[in-house]
Amino acid sequence: MDVPLYNRDLSWLSFNYRVLQMAAGQQVPLYERIKFLSIFSSNLDEFFKVRMPAVLAINKVLEKDPAAGNDEALTSDTLREVLQEINRQQEEYGKIFTGSILPALAQKGVTLLYKTPPDAAFTAATREYFLTNILAYLQPVWLNGSQDDFFPENNALYHAVTLIPDNDLQALRYVLVNIPAALKRFITLPSGDGVFNIAFLDDAIRAHLSYLFPGYTIQGCHSFKLTRNAEMDMDEVKGDILEEVETLIRKRELGVPTRFLYDAEMPVQLLQFLAARFGVADNEKVPGGRYHNLRDLADLPMPAGWNDALYPRVTPADNPAAAGTDYLLNLIQQQDILIHLPYQQYNHILRFFNEAATDRDVQEIYVTLYRIASGSQIAQALISAARNGKQVTVFVELKARFDEANNIRWSKRMKEAGVKIIYSIPGMKVHAKIALVKRRRGYEWDYSGLIATGNFNESTARFYTDHVLFTSHAGITREMELLFLYLQSREQPDGYRFLKFEHLLVAQFNMISRFTGLIDREIAHAREGRPARMIIKINNLQEKGMIAKLYEASLAGVQVELIVRSINCLVPGIPESANIRITRIVDRYLEHARVFVFHNNGGEETYIGSADWMNRNLHRRIEVCVQVYDTALQQQLKDILRLQLEDPQHAQQAIQSYVQNIM
Repeated sequence: MDVPLYNRDLSWLSFNYRVLQMAAGQQVPLYERIKFLSIFSSNLDEFFKVRMPAVLAINKVLEKDPAAGNDEALTSDTLREVLQEINRQQEEYGKIFTGSILPALAQKGVTLLYKTPPDAAFTAATREYFLTNILAYLQPVWLNGSQDDFFPENNALYHAVTLIPDNDLQALRYVLVNIPAALKRFITLPSGDGVFNIAFLDDAIRAHLSYLFPGYTIQGCHSFKLTRNAEMDMDEVKGDILEEVETLIRKRELGVPTRFLYDAEMPVQLLQFLAARFGVADNEKVPGGRYHNLRDLADLPMPAGWNDALYPRVTPADNPAAAGTDYLLNLIQQQDILIHLPYQQYNHILRFFNEAATDRDVQEIYVTLYRIASGSQIAQALISAARNGKQVTVFVELKARFDEANNIRWSKRMKEAGVKIIYSIPGMKVHAKIALVKRRRGYEWDYSGLIATGNFNESTARFYTDHVLFTSHAGITREMELLFLYLQSREQPDGYRFLKFEHLLVAQFNMISRFTGLIDREIAHAREGRPARMIIKINNLQEKGMIAKLYEASLAGVQVELIVRSINCLVPGIPESANIRITRIVDRYLEHARVFVFHNNGGEETYIGSADWMNRNLHRRIEVCVQVYDTALQQQLKDILRLQLEDPQHAQQAIQSYVQNIM
């Protein structure tokens, strides 16, 4: 059947709008609202770096062939609709910031100087800081002169300064002055009146431009930034993948422009000059405010003692099973354990790797790493394990967007320590989050497996919601071993003519067919008049085949509950989706877990794993999902989903209380 689809980019923008709404929420503590403004800005920057190049390219194709985008809900109006929605959201951003956030700060005795012309007092207060701290970082570029090869850095901030020579009042000179990213964006100013004054670094530079240009009159100063295409074509990586990815990282900063964000008060003559100078097309020009890169608001200084301006500090609960054992690897041999992050301690995941690194009987450790923490304790444990004589095999995904350089750094350190490093598969990403530990117990082996919905990253684990399963289930762990053998050789393991998985759902092998079969079973129950229901919680829903299957289930009478955080291309409110309810949760923590529950006429089956239902996840990645067999752990997952469906607005708070009481 023809599959109704909603455009993925407009859907993603609606998610970012929900982030913006959190900044407007009066129930959210003040500095947390400011952080949501920061997240909104950061998200939008990434959209322009990664998705906007595709939107612009597709728009050119559609101009020649309007039918080319039918499978992706794309039309010749998509670019216009995307830009209109972005402009609408940015206008609302400005209203929230100036109409709500700044007055709320002022009521608390904090003044953020915003669009305030520098006066004598400001200039005096910032003079010494400018001369001793800022001046060393400034690198003026004269655009009318010999520096024709100047290339603005991706998303870096600049002032475009218009100068008139004192000896030639008819001549104009354009000079760019960088706003140094190496310095803090905000300056706290001294005050004797009890007011906490904060100024932008931008304005401190603006107030002292005369130091840079003696003999010139400053006619104007307007800020801008240039966002470049940061998407790298990893399908072209064929040879030495480490060397090629390092080369592509360097090329990323030289990508073609996708957005020229400029002060809307910039004179037309200057705007046209800069656009021509940097090769910016008309549809890439985006008017904005005086300040850009407002993701830096996450670092806005806060007076001491403002406890009510942040979310209350929450200490993650201990997992009662893991916390009650002296040796985690032994406990895993006795029972499955499920960790709910960030509501429970991440220490148990660290213990898993630490124990494996030092246990005399552990012989082999295998793990996939997609996004490695910058100060990763897990990577350090793997280094120690290798130096302790264990066979450590780590699959490092070098193509994890924007984490490539960090992953390369850690992979080199681990390799130097004796860890066997397996790099990315050409044309495919390994997005699975799995680890396996093998211990020699006399003449026998025991296996301890770890399967997660999120990365093995202790930094993001503080604010991403995920689930982590520890298991020694023989079927699951043996299939994990087979998968690791495949990732090393890219061939079927010896003795296995066909690599088949029964307990694991693995993209590229059986994931699509298994999920399709589970949905078909619910459809069959519904058609026979039996209760039929499923809950699908994922970050993104875009793959056409899975959406078609959900429509089919809905039409058959299956009750479908979708919890989709970000992109959702399934169209609500049409006959095909009459039995589908969609929930989106945006709150203190980033919803990241993937959970799948199928009612099966009362014999429920529950799965967790790494896979969203996107084209890239199901067709161009290695993903792993697994059934949770332990009935008590199944119930925990279902209870958490119930809380999210019953009251999405307060779900995370309710889950925190629920997890604290798990026995």
